[in-house]
Amino acid sequence: MSIREHVNAVREKIAAAAIAAGRDPSEITLCAATKVQTDDTIREAIAAGITVCGENRVQELTAHLAANAYEGAQVHFIGHLQTNKVNKVVGKVALIHSVDSEHLLRAIDRQAEKLGLVQDVLLEVNVAGEESKGGCTPDEARALAQLAESLEHVRLRGLMAIPPISQHPGDNIPYFSRMKQLFVDIKEKMAHNQDDMDCLSMGMSGDYEDAIAQGATMVRVGTALFGPRPPMGKQ
Repeated sequence: MSIREHVNAVREKIAAAAIAAGRDPSEITLCAATKVQTDDTIREAIAAGITVCGENRVQELTAHLAANAYEGAQVHFIGHLQTNKVNKVVGKVALIHSVDSEHLLRAIDRQAEKLGLVQDVLLEVNVAGEESKGGCTPDEARALAQLAESLEHVRLRGLMAIPPISQHPGDNIPYFSRMKQLFVDIKEKMAHNQDDMDCLSMGMSGDYEDAIAQGATMVRVGTALFGPRPPMGKQ
């Protein structure tokens, strides 16, 4: 199948999952996870209708931006972000998905202030408490949300989560459900920017339909669009 055929197939499944959950398919944004993809592959995906690209690595983001590979689409940063690379990401992407500490949140705010802009962010929650993954705890997310609301140069748009790799269909439904409840809880406590809190980014190639059923507004799909990732340096 071509990338266009893959994009169409994923969009059809997103629409079916949304309708089955009593939701409008237009509520769901498809973010194409472009990790290790070439400039030409990214351009092909955008030509096939992809409107949001999500990049995992700062080095790849920088290279693709220099090549103008994302033209016609929004760019999001969806990978782990080190504070010493904040200056390479803030202002270059529409949304940072992976804020998981006060240190990083304040670093983003400082860089955005230098650039005279407001950077949209999501808080990454380690919903399953996995030691091998980044992300804050649900309680830390509540505190970070309050901090974000007090900062002038970041705007909290919502939450992101990467549950464990599922072994069986439906394994991650409890985690997605937990994230939806946390999203609702945090949004209800926002004093000023409740309207800005509109993004729940969860669900990947193997489980995005379950995530949609539980309330995801954005799904990050790579393999289902591009096939298995080539090794780094072989793309």
